[in-house]
Amino acid sequence: MKRTGLFVASLMLSTTLWAQSPVEKGLGVINKENAEAYIGFLASDELEGREAGFQGGRIAAEYIVSNLKTMGIAPLNESYYQPFEAYNKERQKRGRFQVHPDSIAQLKQGVHQKLSMRNILGKIEGKNPNEFVIIGAHYDHLGFDPMLEGDQIYNGADDNASGVSAVLQVAKAFLASDEQPERTVIFAFWDGEEKGLLGSEYFVQNCSFLKDIKGYLNYDMIGRNSNEAVPEQVDYFYTEANKAFGDWLKNDIKKYNLNLKPIYHAWDKPVGGSDNGTFAKRDIPIIWYHTNGHPDYHMPSDHVEKINWNKIVDITKASFLNMWNLANEKKY
Repeated sequence: MKRTGLFVASLMLSTTLWAQSPVEKGLGVINKENAEAYIGFLASDELEGREAGFQGGRIAAEYIVSNLKTMGIAPLNESYYQPFEAYNKERQKRGRFQVHPDSIAQLKQGVHQKLSMRNILGKIEGKNPNEFVIIGAHYDHLGFDPMLEGDQIYNGADDNASGVSAVLQVAKAFLASDEQPERTVIFAFWDGEEKGLLGSEYFVQNCSFLKDIKGYLNYDMIGRNSNEAVPEQVDYFYTEANKAFGDWLKNDIKKYNLNLKPIYHAWDKPVGGSDNGTFAKRDIPIIWYHTNGHPDYHMPSDHVEKINWNKIVDITKASFLNMWNLANEKKY
């Protein structure tokens, strides 16, 4: 009798799993435990604030790549890394780092700074490998300041370990769906955002398939409450011409019972704030999730224990559903 009961229970579980849709399978692997693991490592003191071009940033990059390899996400090209260099004036002249070849050539004529950085790019190839959608977040932060009294490390738990965790979880969700997407999905982790959107700018300047990118989804700071009276609030920016982007989120919140209260921002070109601007300037439709500013923004106090874990999980689920539509809706 015990064996029969065990067999029946196993059969029922198998039937339930088999009956799930690909989207439901994907949603099932997005959870708090994954978010805690990713953010906990990336925002630890040992990474010294993940400043672009420095040791903490390089360790963060190796960690992200190790996770992509473990999942089975392929590199976009031969390597997961897209290395690049940025140049700036000598520090007393207070310039900005540049990645455009013309600007670099000019800077090289004088005393200058140079930083070596790396974007990280993985992919799931689509049935139509010549159309692309991208989901991305920057992984660098502000490093540390040895002249600060007390806490000297800008851990960046919300900015932007939170966004990196979401990209990694969405990658897991696509794999768990057991279904190849119609379009190729690129999972991007940008370096040098805090120094001027450098990684995403370098990518678009050197992208041979820019005209074939059908949409870009960005995360930057998705783990806090700007208004503690409404902890479910999230700012949702999207390209105004793509009305479906707003409809998708509204419908999915209701269908999948997500505990989110979005503020919808439809812009002609949502260029402000983060790496979404790099793509919007090239007329690529964008979606950007952001939970707005808070007192710990760009401060050493941006710590893991202040993250709203339930909120991150629901934002990650909502954005996976966005990406599923971007990757699979043939009308879009």
